[in-house]
This record gives sequence, structure tokens and C-alpha cells, in this order.
Amino acid sequence: MPKTFHRTDRVSAQLRRELGTLVHNAVREHGLPSVSVSDVEITRDMAHAKVFVTALMPERSAEAVKGLKEIAWDLRMNLARAMKLRHVPELHFHYDDSVDRGEHIDNLLRDLPDTLAAEKSRKADGEDDAN
Repeated sequence: MPKTFHRTDRVSAQLRRELGTLVHNAVREHGLPSVSVSDVEITRDMAHAKVFVTALMPERSAEAVKGLKEIAWDLRMNLARAMKLRHVPELHFHYDDSVDRGEHIDNLLRDLPDTLAAEKSRKADGEDDAN
């Protein structure tokens, strides 16, 4: 059975590509902290789009999202020029913390062998004391 692709999926993929370029230029132009577009979710009626961004410096993510929200109208107008849509969706910027959470989990897993080794040696020491 062939996969079906909905128009909203195609439009959100195109929005992600176009916004990636526009946001990159806006970051340099407006002096915002470095961010990149990770995903775009568009409503069925294509009136609104959630734009998820990741920040190079997570501690400055709130500043970056605030700056993007301030220039959202300009980005939407540039998007209208770049894409052939009758109606360009309203842009809502959100910080995507999935990269930060993934990095945290990776660090926990990386530290896990050290924790397990320490626990095994502690149990071995406890068994020696009991004998």
C-alpha cells in the first residue's frame, strides 16, 4: 500500500526549508543568538504554524525565541515572497528542547558504566565484610 502524503505535510516541509534560510539571515541581521529551525507543524486549515527552533546556546534560548517572535511578521512577509501560497500561515515560535533532553540522557547513559562499576565494587566489599 503506497504512503499518502497530505498537503499539510508538504507545506510544512517547504516552510521548514524556507524558514531555515530566513531565520539564519534574520539571526545575523538582528544580532539574535544563533538558532536553527528544527520542525514546523501546520494546522489543517494552514492558518497557523508552530515553528520549533533549537539554540546553539540553550541558556540564551528565551532571548532568541523572544527576538523571533518580535520579527515574526517580517519573516511571514518574506515567506510570502518566497512561497506560492494563497495564505501564509501565522508563525508561532517555540523552543525545541528535545536536543537538550537527548544530550542529558546521553550524558546519563555515558556515566552509567561508572555508576554500575562503583555499585558492583561496593557490593563486593559488602560481601567480603560479611564473610
